[in-house]
Amino acid sequence: MHIRIVYYNGEYDYVTAPNLGRLLRSGRVKAFFRPLVRRWVYIGYDSVRGVGGAYAGPERRRDGALLGEA
Repeated sequence: MHIRIVYYNGEYDYVTAPNLGRLLRSGRVKAFFRPLVRRWVYIGYDSVRGVGGAYAGPERRRDGALLGEA
């Protein structure tokens, strides 16, 4: 599956998911289109999975704490 992207210079392109990840890490992509929600995702403004800093909050996924399990 190819994903539509727009670079910071205004050019549009279609890339594969692995290439999108590489381009996101390199900081070359301004936005990409999410077909499931039918909208553009803007880098630095919208939430993008896997991009960002370390989480500094409490760990909620260990010892069955994720779904409120005891």
